[in-house]
Amino acid sequence: MKHEQITEAGKSIRGAVHTDRRHDSAEKHVTGRAEYCDDISEPEGTLHAYLGVSTVAHGLIKSTDFSAVLSAPGVVDVLTAKDVPGCNDISPTGLKDEPVFPTEKTEFHGQPLFAVVAETREAARRAAELAKIDYEVLPHALDPISAIEAGHPHVTAPLKLERGDASTALASAENRLKGRISIGGQDHMYLEGHIAFAIPGEDDDVIVHCSTQHPSEAQHMVAHVLGVPSNAVTVNVRRMGGGFGGKESQMNLFCAVAAIAAKKWNRPVKIRPDRDQDMTATGKRHDFVVDYDVAFDGEGRIQGVEGSFAARCGYSSDLSGPVTDRALFHADNAYFYPHVRLVSRPMKTNTVSNTAFRGFGGPQGVVAAERMIEEIAYALGKDPLEIRKANFYGDATDGRNLTPYHQEVEDNILPRLIGELEVSSDYQARRKAILEHNAHSSIIKRGIALTPVKFGISFTATWYNQAGALIHIYNDGSIHLNHGGTEMGQGLNTKVAQVVADTLQVDFERIKITRTTTEKVPNTSATAASSGSDLNGMAALNAAEQLKERLTAFAAEKWNVAPEDVRFANNRVEIGEQSLSFDELAREAYMARVHLSAAGFYKTPKIHWDRAAGKGRPFYYFAYGASCSEVSVDTLTGEYRIERTDILHDVGRSLNPILDKGQVEGAFVQGMGWLTTEELWWDDAGRLRTHAPSTYKIPLASDRPRVFNVNLAEWSENKERTIKRSKAVGEPPFMLGISVFEALSMAVASVADYRECPRLDAPATPERVLMAVERLKTDG
Repeated sequence: MKHEQITEAGKSIRGAVHTDRRHDSAEKHVTGRAEYCDDISEPEGTLHAYLGVSTVAHGLIKSTDFSAVLSAPGVVDVLTAKDVPGCNDISPTGLKDEPVFPTEKTEFHGQPLFAVVAETREAARRAAELAKIDYEVLPHALDPISAIEAGHPHVTAPLKLERGDASTALASAENRLKGRISIGGQDHMYLEGHIAFAIPGEDDDVIVHCSTQHPSEAQHMVAHVLGVPSNAVTVNVRRMGGGFGGKESQMNLFCAVAAIAAKKWNRPVKIRPDRDQDMTATGKRHDFVVDYDVAFDGEGRIQGVEGSFAARCGYSSDLSGPVTDRALFHADNAYFYPHVRLVSRPMKTNTVSNTAFRGFGGPQGVVAAERMIEEIAYALGKDPLEIRKANFYGDATDGRNLTPYHQEVEDNILPRLIGELEVSSDYQARRKAILEHNAHSSIIKRGIALTPVKFGISFTATWYNQAGALIHIYNDGSIHLNHGGTEMGQGLNTKVAQVVADTLQVDFERIKITRTTTEKVPNTSATAASSGSDLNGMAALNAAEQLKERLTAFAAEKWNVAPEDVRFANNRVEIGEQSLSFDELAREAYMARVHLSAAGFYKTPKIHWDRAAGKGRPFYYFAYGASCSEVSVDTLTGEYRIERTDILHDVGRSLNPILDKGQVEGAFVQGMGWLTTEELWWDDAGRLRTHAPSTYKIPLASDRPRVFNVNLAEWSENKERTIKRSKAVGEPPFMLGISVFEALSMAVASVADYRECPRLDAPATPERVLMAVERLKTDG
């Protein structure tokens, strides 16, 4: 691996940008020395909380009896809504529809109703089961279709995207088809579950250590429920053991409970649910049911599209508004729709309130787009890749570059990306061989698919596209770096430190990366929307450049040279004929009373969005990718395996290629799991039955493609002025897993000689694959 960059002086520094650099905590991760929230030493007197939850999906709370709970060994007290000193609401969007604890009604099975506070976690956990609650059971609806049929409201305002005249295009179509696809949800299954540890201070003060992607929101919510200003609450996050969106807003409940209890008893309080309670009480990826109506010509070119995207949002709004919005933003994926009308239906259901998950609704929109492409291909008897190419966005010269939300696609590199992957994966020859194999094999069927991804980068809530950073240079030349992003294993801290090292031309090891804390950088955005490096990298760059400018001005004045004669290189500073180590310059600057601390700031330019009109530029740029996957399916059992996957992904000019490649690999496997093995299932009573690793199946190491070739498009460079011309890598590669879903569809379609689209629902579990095979055999 490369660890060095040659500077203009012909020397090198360790850990500059655009070079491979291992994760700053990699060794700690694999040796178990990395400290997480539950590793923090507990002060004497620490109490422990555990949630008591509803046992019905929808009901009025007629009475509660906590006498058995309070008399249980070790129990200190029970927290309910009456113990909330401030506002009993933790809704991240301010709609006031998500109480810490409900007072009159429970709206999903497993909803937290109270918390037991005890001397030990085990005592609290056991006592929580002793509560006696009497309900008047009400009717419930668990999925978006039954919610629509029951007349349930939307949890937040729907969105409509429209361009052209979709109705006329559909009515006058040469070819037209309608369909429905159900797209399942997904549990985050982070290795470290939710946890919050609150330590009370004097006056209104409280310090909360927790595992959250959004420290500022946790700070605001704790202040909100305590009825104190935000400056009284400090939230600290050193690292998370995974997040994937599940710790963006869902941590609010745990932080609030810990803080309320800590201030009530003036003792430290920790809350950590078991895995099954973590899975039942916190939100997941949204399930969608998508109805589509598409018009196309004899060559497979799309002429018009209508789509309705109904989502299982749960009992409250949480982040369902922006999630369902983003599903519409990506319902085009890589394809130009001349006439289009898309609507969202964020349905209220009697299930846990669903939330952010890697891709934030985008993957569901992309799956719908690929289903329409697949339908057209089978209807016309063509290779789906041929239909994909026919419908790619063009450019301003052909007028085929306007999205349904009226943003121009200005940098479409997909034709090149797809072309290169088609050649490097040997797609055409392999597809021909698979067709021949399927013609002569009655049991093992194979499939192959090459699918693209176009993903918009930026928060659609424009005000979230900002970040801050704080850098100190101490008088011995060591550097302290803090920024508003959170580290959940993705390597954000490593990348941001590389930016600072590169700017000041010092070795990476000189920089100490510190925990994320609301004390140092205020009003931060969530580390989400693939924006961690984009925003925080630019904020750190701004702070580093301020310091470099001050040091340059000081050196130029002290040694009487022009500022342009001061050069930073290889841990030294060349000042005309003088040459000082970076340490020496820091000391000289300190002695001369130069300010060696800088707060950096960045806000994303160019973006704007008018939701009411459904028009604007919500995304600063697009990231692209493509994957080619081959599968084998046993038509007697529905079981399958992934034989080979080839990926070519666009990360612009990578800040750290080895970390980015790891993100692409992990995202692909996680996306593949969502579409194949990860199935959420509720029984008729509204109980989540897939609430533990024993019943919810994520991909194992043995499920990865047998041949797995992952490459970055090294020729790509972001045309927008992002951090060092890189592109975001967190979410876009998640959708590369769709190639597996499409390959499975081809294998199943071979049973009926490819005459019809199998219309697999997601996840395409072996059971669903087998049912599709049997259905096509019967139809045939």
